[in-house]
Amino acid sequence: MNQPANPMGALRMADRDLPRAMVALSGAKFRMGSDKHYPEESPAHWVIVADFAIDTAPVTNADFAIFVAATGYVTVAERPLNPADFPGAKPEMLKPGSMVFQQPAGPVDLRNYANWWAYVPGACWRNPEGPGSDIEGRGQHPVVQVSYEDAAAYAAWAGKELPTEAEWEFAARGGLEGASYCWGESMLVNGRHMANTWQGDFPWRNDSSDGFTRTAPVASYPANGYGIYDMAGNVWEWTSDWFAERHAPDAAKACCVPQNPRGGAEDQSYDIRQPQFRIPRKVVKGGSFLCAPNYCLRFRPAARQPQMIDTAMSHIGFRCVVRR
Repeated sequence: MNQPANPMGALRMADRDLPRAMVALSGAKFRMGSDKHYPEESPAHWVIVADFAIDTAPVTNADFAIFVAATGYVTVAERPLNPADFPGAKPEMLKPGSMVFQQPAGPVDLRNYANWWAYVPGACWRNPEGPGSDIEGRGQHPVVQVSYEDAAAYAAWAGKELPTEAEWEFAARGGLEGASYCWGESMLVNGRHMANTWQGDFPWRNDSSDGFTRTAPVASYPANGYGIYDMAGNVWEWTSDWFAERHAPDAAKACCVPQNPRGGAEDQSYDIRQPQFRIPRKVVKGGSFLCAPNYCLRFRPAARQPQMIDTAMSHIGFRCVVRR
């Protein structure tokens, strides 16, 4: 297993005034993105981030419950829908709810995500798989079914913010410059699973050889070189950056190292393949328990996906940062 040359090198910033559940990282230059995997991760390029601190694990159901109890906050998935925002939608679909993974019985066309995702009325953070489900016994699992607005509201209440894509990726790498995974180059280490992912033929057969079929309690797998857990697998995590189809081409030029980049532009983040939906998209990072090598090898620091800001799903959560 590869180790960072100086795994404590990013931990110099004083952290005596930080909550125990955060790790302080000193700003640095690092190589962001990848030219070896999916097109949206390229070009690999150097980036400079300033000092910040990041949660050592995703926000849990227990954490989010405290926030809701203190504020009375109602998540997007629990609010009434405006029919004008969803032209042509069937009346039965215009009920509060969110997207839930539903495992098919056999092989399906991987080009159509509707074969395993369904909008389920009543699904929300309290009932992540829909009516009849709950979070009993899952207090230390990452909260899911939270939209971008929900995550940002929690962060503001906690006196924190959501990370930029660059901050998130810097923290996820744990000091391993350019490594494919948070822990090195091999998906397994001495035969051990290093993250909560999918084993088998996605989406219909999961061997669950890592011990989990859906989310796992946070910190169930080893921390990375910076002492941060769950930066790969378990749940995708919101960042504050608007999605762009690729990293900026100029970013790869030696003369133009971006400092504290803030991602793309909102008006360019829409899905050009679905022009009927004028909903901007943010970058989510880290992959989830649904990521499998045969479909979505995205439980890696460089991996990124777009996510509509109004959509909550059963495999998306978040963590927060404090900038110094």
